[in-house]
Amino acid sequence: MQYSPEQNRQDVVIPLDPRMPMAPASLEETGLESSFLLRLAAKCAAEQDTITASHLADRMKLPKVLANILIKELVKLALLEARGLAGEDVRSDIRYALSTNGLEYARAASRQSQYVGPAPVSLDAFCRQVSLQSIHDERVTPERLIESLEGLVLSDSLVEKLGPAMNSGRSILLYGPPGNGKTSIAERTSQLFRQTIFVPHAIEVGGHVISFFDEAVHQPIAGADAKPYPRADQRWIECRRPVVKTGGELTLDLLDLTFNEGPNVYEAPVHLKASGGVFIIDDFGRQQVAPQSLINRWIVPLERGYDFLTLHTGKKFKVPFDELVVFSTNIAPKDLSDEAGLRRLKYKIFVNNPSREEYIQIFKSYAGGAAIDVSDIDLNHFYDRKYHGTMLASCYHPKYILDFVGSYCEFNGMPKVASLDMLERAWEGVFTLE
Repeated sequence: MQYSPEQNRQDVVIPLDPRMPMAPASLEETGLESSFLLRLAAKCAAEQDTITASHLADRMKLPKVLANILIKELVKLALLEARGLAGEDVRSDIRYALSTNGLEYARAASRQSQYVGPAPVSLDAFCRQVSLQSIHDERVTPERLIESLEGLVLSDSLVEKLGPAMNSGRSILLYGPPGNGKTSIAERTSQLFRQTIFVPHAIEVGGHVISFFDEAVHQPIAGADAKPYPRADQRWIECRRPVVKTGGELTLDLLDLTFNEGPNVYEAPVHLKASGGVFIIDDFGRQQVAPQSLINRWIVPLERGYDFLTLHTGKKFKVPFDELVVFSTNIAPKDLSDEAGLRRLKYKIFVNNPSREEYIQIFKSYAGGAAIDVSDIDLNHFYDRKYHGTMLASCYHPKYILDFVGSYCEFNGMPKVASLDMLERAWEGVFTLE
């Protein structure tokens, strides 16, 4: 979060972003039990020979005043011992080390859970924050949609359908013949949403830790050296709205908590990590699990906006389901699910094969990018020869054909020219014969 020096005055109480979580002023405001925080502090202290309040505050992402409270309590319980100042300056922090009892206490805490790091946020805090930064609150404008689709050749009627669907923040089914840009359209949603959201390092549920922040999913907006807003809760990271894409590897198990039995730590499921963003299911219907089963799993989340997860102890809890879900498939919708299931997918958008004009525009655009010359006469003759009867043009054809032309010409030391003869040769080298 960027801020000016004047905003670091003590009388400033309003954050730059009203949705930004503010640092807890007491242990109670962390939403965590004191016993949980003490065990976590002890495990952090066990990572090195000595610690200071500053080190503990940075490791647990808590205000230094709370780190001092935890240290004092551990000292009172004879689990920590003072080892002198960290420097020659009398204002230096005091160094502390775990006592013999403290080391055993830390080991016992590790046997219960090996999680060490930023203090988690409570489930209630997570749910409140997701509501504050809901994807439904960000409006997608026509200008932003057109900008995000730049470089794709799409009909005006298709773009008109995409706008309301993307702006809804609900569920979308993109269907139609393969190779016509459904996946590309879905992936461009990452450029539609400009607001940032706040993502927790971890969530605590019933004393159990669920690891949430994922570098492969969440993109922080600040660099490693950026100075955070002084009163922000450092247990949260300001990120761009996530875009999570899955394909044929998606299973029902990936939509549940993953329990790592060794460290006794849970991993949040992929769709929960997509909270506040976009979740793309590519090649829908190609998964090992039946598409009807996936839709059945999501009937409640898609319809009601929340989901239920289960700990290995059997405890169930409710989590928000706040994301734009995009299904992309080349399978006919009637072969994916019954009418009741399809009803849960709010928008159904057919992505058709390109028209002649669109195909030629795509071909020329790719040829220009690949520095391959092609004449209008040859291209039109080629189109008339190949696309007739049952053979329909697809958006991916130009790339495959021109990739062949480019490779062939480079191998043979020839100028990159897509003549009619060369296009015929490319067709035979790219597409199978009936």
